[in-house]
Amino acid sequence: MQLTVLDALNPNQAFPALDKALGEPNGLIAVGGCLSSQRILNAYRHGIFPWFNPGEPILWWCPDPRLVLFPDKLKVSRSLQKTLRKQLFQIRYDCAFEQVIAACAAPRSDQGGTWITEDMKQAYLRLHRQGIAHSVEAWQDQQLVGGLYGIGIGQVFFGESMFHHKTDASKVVFAHLVGQLSVWGYQLIDCQVSSEHLFSLGAEEIPRKVFAGLLNRLCELRPGGHAWQR
Repeated sequence: MQLTVLDALNPNQAFPALDKALGEPNGLIAVGGCLSSQRILNAYRHGIFPWFNPGEPILWWCPDPRLVLFPDKLKVSRSLQKTLRKQLFQIRYDCAFEQVIAACAAPRSDQGGTWITEDMKQAYLRLHRQGIAHSVEAWQDQQLVGGLYGIGIGQVFFGESMFHHKTDASKVVFAHLVGQLSVWGYQLIDCQVSSEHLFSLGAEEIPRKVFAGLLNRLCELRPGGHAWQR
């Protein structure tokens, strides 16, 4: 099957139907295009996200199955409950987005590099300035020690990446985020790619077709309360 090559000058160009995605590598659906806010938001609404290494063209993915978390299914282990009770970290929202994405992009001991290129950072910073991309942060002694970032559309939060410099900081951030998203009326968290860490927190795999149907409905609904207001 030949991949669709997106036009870099046409951010309104439609993505292929999801059933056109490759089985191997799982979910690769298009190549090229641009990282304009318009194109990225169109991608997310259809369950597609950009993910590529430095030196590669932009690659767009929609794997099957898809890892998601329904907020009411969050699993908090006894050890995490104990950590939460200690209140070791101050949790803040959207106070240090640029620092969070830079920390997520930093090389890690278990990885050879990073997929968060400079172009990707700038694309999500633009989305943050538009009030669409958000960060959740763990602070300790006025130092940023953990966090995550992602995109909120309707009643769906699309998680992108997380980091920690202190033990359990990212787990605490995630647990706080899920609780807050529930208060705001969010119904779905997209975790993108399967990992044992996320499975342990209650994430589950669902068929791509089911995921797309949820997005079609939930992205059109408004969150409740004062979502993301500082």
